[in-house]
Amino acid sequence: MSEIERLDFIGIPTRDKERSRTFYRDVLGLRPDEHADWEQWAGETCFAIWEPEAMGRPFVAQQGNPLPLRATDVAAVRADLEAKGVVFGGETMDTGVCHMAFFEDPDGNQLMLHRRYAPYA
Repeated sequence: MSEIERLDFIGIPTRDKERSRTFYRDVLGLRPDEHADWEQWAGETCFAIWEPEAMGRPFVAQQGNPLPLRATDVAAVRADLEAKGVVFGGETMDTGVCHMAFFEDPDGNQLMLHRRYAPYA
């Protein structure tokens, strides 16, 4: 039987590829892909920047389900990003099992710093 193996990449819609690449690489610190100009990596997840309008599709920012970026320390990473001008939507949340801090990229795509601190039961 055929099966789905994994998530290959996450498409990040933008209206300005250069601005978006700068944000994901220089502000967030994602690892550039050595073979692709518009791809960068967070661990094993590829963030692929694309311009929907250049392909005749409408631009729609990803909203309502922020992409969770696992951080070593949410408070420390948040402070680093705030020093680079990133604006967060509210205080860091503590759910009792994890910390979450919400923000957006320059195109309005929703992202979240996340770290689970409680062991899985």
